[in-house]
Amino acid sequence: LRLPLTVVGLSFPDSMLKEMDDVQKNSGFTGRSELVRAAIRMMLEDARERAVAVGDMNGLLIVTHDEEEEAPVTKLKHQYEDIITTHVHNKTKTSMCIELFVLQGDAKKINAMTKSFQAEDKMKSSTLIPI
Repeated sequence: LRLPLTVVGLSFPDSMLKEMDDVQKNSGFTGRSELVRAAIRMMLEDARERAVAVGDMNGLLIVTHDEEEEAPVTKLKHQYEDIITTHVHNKTKTSMCIELFVLQGDAKKINAMTKSFQAEDKMKSSTLIPI
């Protein structure tokens, strides 16, 4: 049984649309809407898992960004330095930076840090791996 779908208007920069179209074609999605729904389902599942996390936890937060977008990383890093046990910064040959944060502390604070990086437009990607 398929529920009726509501149409929602979304805006994307051209560069993101190009990447989305590439992923759509290479991953077998029938259209952009199917791709966006799949991405949102993944994000919602991730949010549900983080919402139930309580107590002390460990995790790896992996963030990527363009080399010239270092300022938001520095700002957020200082806000959460009490849960960062290790921070590794690596610049790739293509002027992309990869930040690896080893985190230990309250699950709610780790989730807040993850959300802060995910909400920052200048970040290419942000992924938390609970360990």
